[in-house]
Amino acid sequence: MKVVIDDKIPYIDAAARLLFDRVAYLPGAAFAGSDELSDADALIVRTRTLCNRALLQDTAVRFVATATIGFDHINANELALMGVGWTNCPGCNAASVGQYVRNSLLLVARSRGVDVSCFKVGIVGYGHVGRAVCEALHEVGCELMVNDPPLALSGGCDVVFSGLDELAAECDVITFHTPLTTFGPFATYHIADKNFFSQLGRKPVIINAARGGVVDEEALLCAHESGVVREMVVDTWENEPHINLALLNKAFIATPHIAGYSADGKSNATRMALRAVCKYFDIEIEDEERFLAMTAPPRLSADCVETGDRDEDFLRLYNPFADTAALRAEPSAFERLRGNYPLRREHFA
Repeated sequence: MKVVIDDKIPYIDAAARLLFDRVAYLPGAAFAGSDELSDADALIVRTRTLCNRALLQDTAVRFVATATIGFDHINANELALMGVGWTNCPGCNAASVGQYVRNSLLLVARSRGVDVSCFKVGIVGYGHVGRAVCEALHEVGCELMVNDPPLALSGGCDVVFSGLDELAAECDVITFHTPLTTFGPFATYHIADKNFFSQLGRKPVIINAARGGVVDEEALLCAHESGVVREMVVDTWENEPHINLALLNKAFIATPHIAGYSADGKSNATRMALRAVCKYFDIEIEDEERFLAMTAPPRLSADCVETGDRDEDFLRLYNPFADTAALRAEPSAFERLRGNYPLRREHFA
């Protein structure tokens, strides 16, 4: 059996070579047209590989696993017509995004000379990531409001949901964690648009760690310049990797789509993708302990230890200002900064 894997997926090689007969690696943008796909049984990809009929026709591929939460790059209809199975990795890096949002707000609070617990935060989207963000912010004492119309209508959830207009009126921070959808009654494309920003009541921090198109960047910039939005935290951008330089320079925190890039989240994604391929092809993982060890992230250096100061320890593990400085220094390196991301752990271990 042959599996072709994106060469930027970490902690995967040893386990993949143990589980599969043949393994090949390609850059995400090099899958299209590669001869490696002609006799491949499965692909393990990231968001930079568009998986559709054009990619898979005249290949032996029967299954695609994307080692990401998002699946905008998977054309599910075309794969279904071709009889090709696929899966994503829901929730794999949710805690990493929670860490990103919490630590960004710790820096905002520090810049204002207040405690982060004084913020009332609106979370738009209550899937795996939204729940993890809620947990991370609850840990530091933030008051929370949640908006997710599809879940609110479906019922069976123990969360009290609020309207987007209520979040706009009442929250000090509004953070977006929805998928990007363009059709249907709950389409999220430009859900934060000129009309949304006109409803803001408390000059909030706006955070986008969802997808670039969820927030209308020009409307966001106008709202910031007029004082309606106080600070902007931007991790996901329209037109990546060709990002809005005005937004880059004016945002309080601006990072290259790495909110979910903790080593722990990457390890989770690698394991989920490998398990999915094994399940589809009825391959048994005979030694679970060995599998976990092979796909585990590296440990922190010995000098990275807890100090006992909660907020300082959170920022010792991850400070978003470092990623902001790197992106501002070289905006054209957006993809390189993502592809060569340094070790970041969620816990001292």
